[in-house]
Amino acid sequence: MNRFQCFAMAVLTGACFTAATIPKAEAQVVVGVGVAPDCPYGYYDYAPYPCAPYGYYGPEWFTDGIFIGVGPWFHGRRDFHGHVDNRFDVHRGYRGPLPNRGERPTATQRPGRIANFRGNEMRDGRGHVGGGEERSH
Repeated sequence: MNRFQCFAMAVLTGACFTAATIPKAEAQVVVGVGVAPDCPYGYYDYAPYPCAPYGYYGPEWFTDGIFIGVGPWFHGRRDFHGHVDNRFDVHRGYRGPLPNRGERPTATQRPGRIANFRGNEMRDGRGHVGGGEERSH
């Protein structure tokens, strides 16, 4: 072996040892979602999570009048699918009144006790439409 080959071999070996001893940078992503919006009848499942009006969510979205959440704050079953009435969705053209954060339900509009609810779409609480059984009313 000539001197150039010995030198090249030494450089290659040194590079391999150096690469093996460099600590690897671990990717760390921390997402702080904060506190869920305080909305009397739940909030839409898309950012910026504005309050949804009475009648958007069906009764299965509430447990003892408490909204089970959607988006990053969803705490329902993994296989959960619930009915919504998308006619009350601002992305679908709804321009009616929306409750403000921090408002309380009115006595006649109690969450989870929506009389004659007419859901027309299924959602999973994580921003996905469909699944479960579709209902047409």
